[in-house]
This record gives sequence, C-alpha cells and structure tokens, in this order.
Amino acid sequence: MKKKYLISYLIIGAFTIAAPAAEPQNLFRYQVGQYEVYTLTDNASQGNIGILIDATPEMIAETLPEGTYPSAINAFLVKSPTGNFLFDTGLGKELLSNLRAAGIDPGDKLDIRLTHMHSDHIGGLLKDGERVFPNSTVSLSQVEYDYWTSKSEMEKLPQDKQGSFRNAQTTLEVYEKTGDVTKTPTLHLGEERGDGIFVIEAFGHTPGHVGYLLVSWEEKLLIWGDLTHVTPVQMPYPEIAVTYDVDPQAAIASRKAILEYVAKHHIPVAGMHIAGTWIGTIQPNGKGGYTFIPSSR
Repeated sequence: MKKKYLISYLIIGAFTIAAPAAEPQNLFRYQVGQYEVYTLTDNASQGNIGILIDATPEMIAETLPEGTYPSAINAFLVKSPTGNFLFDTGLGKELLSNLRAAGIDPGDKLDIRLTHMHSDHIGGLLKDGERVFPNSTVSLSQVEYDYWTSKSEMEKLPQDKQGSFRNAQTTLEVYEKTGDVTKTPTLHLGEERGDGIFVIEAFGHTPGHVGYLLVSWEEKLLIWGDLTHVTPVQMPYPEIAVTYDVDPQAAIASRKAILEYVAKHHIPVAGMHIAGTWIGTIQPNGKGGYTFIPSSR
C-alpha cells in the first residue's frame, strides 16, 4: 500500500496528530492509487446505545463501559484524474465549508454517489427546496430508488412516519427535473474487474443500501456507508443490529459477509458513522468478531 497522508488535525478521538498550520483542520486525506480521498465530517457527537438491538449488558460493559460512544456523520470526496466524486452529503451542516476547504465549489461538476437515502446522507443535496449542486449528477442503486419512490412501501407506515419517504422523493424529483438521476446495478465484492469505482451490495440497512469500492493501481478502499453505526460494538459483535435498519437480519448478513471479505483480502474501509480516523483496516479478533484498526497516517 502506498504512503497515506494526514493533512489536518483529527477532530475526534483520543489523540491528535498535527499537520501544517496552513492546511484545513477538518479534513483527513487518504491516497488510493490515483484517487485522493477526503473525509468530510458533517457532525460529531456522542451516540446513544439505545439504538442497539439485542445487545446484552455484558456486551455493553465490555465494549462501552461509559455507556456511550463517539459518533460521526461523514461524507467522502474523491478526486480522480477523470473527475470528482462525492459519496453522500451528510446533513448539509458543514458540507460546503468542507468541500471548499478541499478546493471544491458547489457549482463545480461532481458525480454524487449515494449509499442510501436516509436524511443524514442526502441532507446536503437541497437547500430551501433548491439544488445545492446545480451542475452535478446523482446516482443510487436501482433497488434503493425503487424502494423510496414506492407509494405502497411508504403507505406501510402511518402518515406521521412517512417523512423520510417524502424527503427522499422530493430530493429525487428536484434532480430528476433536469435528468440528473441515475439508477445503477450492483455487484458483490469480488465481482469487480480492473480499476474503477464499483457499486457493492450491502442490502439491509435499507433495501438498496450499497458501498463503493475504489480500485486503482492494485490499491483498494471500500466506502461502506452505514454497514456499522456503533463500531465499538458491531465490530466484535456483528450480529447486533440497530433500530435504524429497515431489515435488521439482512443488515446483519451483509455486515458479516463484508467484514469477512475485507478482513481476508486486507481491504481498507471507510464508514459514514466511523468516528476518529474514519479509515482503517479490519482484523479477525479470534472470537468470531472483528477489530477495527484506525489508519495512523
């Protein structure tokens, strides 16, 4: 793996690594072959363990003795020789300032790729009902598009719980007016060939939830979206789901399969809710679970 460069202060975690003072203080840069990957943190907070499903008191005592955990909402900017990509848009709170710190203006052309359509992933696409990125395109998996635009799926919920569907539909409609929404097919890990950016199935958190595998010069990085929310628990205990999962059992199956694959093939990962250094590697812990090893540079 080629040298990775930390260009800023880490704003979450137990330690801080200084970078040159002239650089932005909220960007972590990671090189993957020809791709420059920037983590854009939209929000950092302490998470509530109440979102965990079936986590035992013993699990919590072992992994989160203080009863809380560091949480984040991240998006990822990727600069490549052929163009710039934005993976999710967070809530939109710090997105534009983070992008500008990385040298990107919202009027620039971006290829925006969505892992799924929860509000903390599409919140930066609209402001006051208007496009934030007037010259960009948006893509998502075909399965995800079909789910959020389905009237029958929306009507399974009471009206006061349909807000996420309406938000997703409004966002899609605004970008579809100019033909800037693409529905993409998906792959399983291991089906990709050659260099590029591949849409990888990680169904369960939402029906069409995906990750994106970056491959360049034999280097790889999997941006895995919401495969984990409470990383300190869901790494050693991947069988633990969260209340945000549309299909908890499918989410567990996806998490187990992907963790096994990336650990076996030594593929670094990045997650939208991994706090700290945001990017790292996965190792089996010898107890049926895994350990997340943060990237140190």
